[in-house]
Amino acid sequence: PPPRSRRRYMRRDLIELAANLASLAVVLGSLIKQRRLKRKPMSVKTVAVIVAMEAEAAPLIERLGLKKQEKSPFAGPLPAVVFSGAVGDATVHVCTNGPAQGFGVDSVGTVPAALTAYQACETLKPDLLVNAGTAGGFKAKGGAVGDVYLATAFKNHDRRIQIPGFDVYGVGAADAAACPNLRAHTGFKAGVVSTGNSLDCPDVDRDALAANDASVKEMEAAGIAHVATMFGTPFIAVKAITDIVDGDKPTHDEFLQNLGAAAKALQEAVPKVLEYVAGKKIADL
Repeated sequence: PPPRSRRRYMRRDLIELAANLASLAVVLGSLIKQRRLKRKPMSVKTVAVIVAMEAEAAPLIERLGLKKQEKSPFAGPLPAVVFSGAVGDATVHVCTNGPAQGFGVDSVGTVPAALTAYQACETLKPDLLVNAGTAGGFKAKGGAVGDVYLATAFKNHDRRIQIPGFDVYGVGAADAAACPNLRAHTGFKAGVVSTGNSLDCPDVDRDALAANDASVKEMEAAGIAHVATMFGTPFIAVKAITDIVDGDKPTHDEFLQNLGAAAKALQEAVPKVLEYVAGKKIADL
């Protein structure tokens, strides 16, 4: 063929070669990522504990003797605060969501929790992710103020998307890491943790909570579960009950009345969990 045609064929071949190389790079990148995941240590050496409110976390941080990282390990303007130290054979990072900029309160809800969890998984690379916090319980499910629950699964009760496929996504059901030995060791109650972004509980949420078979109602765990699933990180949640959703007291009054006591319960409950899991294989939990 004439020189011009040869150049045209060469350009076409180069474009095809570049496309093939790009595809190969994607495949190799995926294989490398899978290999790294397989090489993750099977025993629990690093634990990240996500806690929404400073008042919930303070007694726990004091009990564990953790030190604040003055320079945040997280990228960007995320307000999360990290406290780190050793518990048994494990390094433990307690991460609070931090203050809500411009509002003067703690950053509560699924969005701040998911942001903190993402940075914790990306930066701290925990072998186990834990969400500790206060929550509402249900008299109908045998719950009482002061009870501590170890989650069996996570669901959303306020993501109502009445479109086939999206309805299931809205609930977003995710199992907690299987931990029968930890459950037996602690004696904590078992139940589904259901998440929503409101403290109150209108009838439409009550119906969804019942459909979720929820024993615990709170505002963060399902958002964290979504991130844990993305990273393939085992995830559990420890929840202390501050108020009874189907009781006769206003939720906000009961929550504020019992917040301190529930935080003290977490001060006892979470170290029991951490001391048990430290150094153990995930499969042995």
